[in-house]
Amino acid sequence: MTLRSRAARVAAVAAAAGILLIGIPSPASAAGPSKTVVAATTQSQCTASTRVPETPAALSSLQSSSAWPLTKGAGVTVAIVDSGVAANPHLDGIVLPGVNLVPDGTDGAGRTDNYAHGTVIAGQIAAQLISGSGVEGLAPDAKILPVRVYAGVEKQLVEAGFGPNTARLAEGIRYAADQGAQIINVSISTSEKNATLADAVAYAQQRGSLVVASAGNRTNNDSPEQDDKDGARYPAGFSGVIGVAAVGSEGVVTTASIHGPHVSLSAPGQAIASSWPLGGDCVVGADEPATSWATAYVSAAAALVASAHPSETPAQWAYRLEATAVRAQPDTRSNVSGWGVVQPYDAIVMVPGTGLRGPKSPFVAASPSASPSATPEAVAVVIGPGPDAAAITTATGIGVAGLIALGAIGALAIYVSRRREETAPRRAAPTGRGLYGPDEQE
Repeated sequence: MTLRSRAARVAAVAAAAGILLIGIPSPASAAGPSKTVVAATTQSQCTASTRVPETPAALSSLQSSSAWPLTKGAGVTVAIVDSGVAANPHLDGIVLPGVNLVPDGTDGAGRTDNYAHGTVIAGQIAAQLISGSGVEGLAPDAKILPVRVYAGVEKQLVEAGFGPNTARLAEGIRYAADQGAQIINVSISTSEKNATLADAVAYAQQRGSLVVASAGNRTNNDSPEQDDKDGARYPAGFSGVIGVAAVGSEGVVTTASIHGPHVSLSAPGQAIASSWPLGGDCVVGADEPATSWATAYVSAAAALVASAHPSETPAQWAYRLEATAVRAQPDTRSNVSGWGVVQPYDAIVMVPGTGLRGPKSPFVAASPSASPSATPEAVAVVIGPGPDAAAITTATGIGVAGLIALGAIGALAIYVSRRREETAPRRAAPTGRGLYGPDEQE
């Protein structure tokens, strides 16, 4: 049985039983410090000595070389509400004491990660450069707050009460907000429009946190017509949450991901080089893009914006990211890619004003209640991958009714019409690029 057919079979069983899935993409790894990255079929090929020498390709498309002279995320805490964050040289000195909400007797500060999902996300956001490795996070000066809300998705863990559920997810979001996390990364989703989860998101927003959540992954990417049938995913579907779609290696949104009005932004989500729980590097999502990884990069972009504009509100940070994202139609949000591919540098230097085209602005007095991520109705969101000993990107696990889906299979593809040259001279603020009217450029 192929990995994809295995995943489809598990998905079908889960759907019939009325339960949710958790996607578990496993790695494509590098063979060692002196080797180039090669595809792997088992997680055992990602070890403590594994090093990926190349700089993550996503950093270039995410304007890192332009944004970093302005900020690298200092002063910002990003909470990762996930499977925990394990020790890794890339993460030395940047992981704060967090919490383990799973009653499995492991480290109480959230520093255990037997699933790898949270550790990969932490590396994407804030990994530090180490000898022999090119892996680095998009916001390397940010701090990471681990909030462990599940141990894994294997049947025995779920039956023991250690799998993902909405109650612990909501508790984790509240904890992150209480600890002062400006950005809360939730690479998890559920189809249940749960009141407890909604209240937790609202609580976090009131405490000054911006919640960034995955937009959702489709269980059968051979059936695009499921786009209208998969149903809503949360917390991305709640007002004010940034729902994130995943861009594949070809720069297009695929049918593997859930589409809908809950999608706010897109970001790279395929072949992601990051930190691994065993202490080394790993490349995940080799086969397909996944919204978990895309969500991590948008959280990192949000951290850069929050660092550069600490006096602004979460809604204003979100607006900066959405208004300056790359999209073909400047006035239109797409159900596939949202407002477009996130561009952190442009978001940082954007000068708010009435001339900006795109989402409603919370900076403009005429629309004080505007929420840039709010959508007409909440729709699907799924998250991303975790490790599995027998899959590269698409293994799946089963949860119980009302549990959370961590879909590693899904991804949205977006057509990127242009990319900024990293070596081009920068202006004080972005002009043109479809963001301003013909008479409103600075």
